[in-house]
Amino acid sequence: MLDFTAPDKVELAAELARLRVEHRDLNDAIAALEAVGPADQLQIQRLKRRKLQLKDRIGAIEDQLTPDIIA
Repeated sequence: MLDFTAPDKVELAAELARLRVEHRDLNDAIAALEAVGPADQLQIQRLKRRKLQLKDRIGAIEDQLTPDIIA
């Protein structure tokens, strides 16, 4: 189990918040591109790939910040 100090947790929480904002912004950008009509599918694919990478990173940080509870 990783043991984080308070500054480490604050730093991870700040990164988590930043990643969530970026993920939400990408979601909005993808929706806007798709709503316009025939958009650049390659650009949409790249945005979706980045969004998935962010989701994976968000999950990893959440796992680090959530304490393991052994029942």
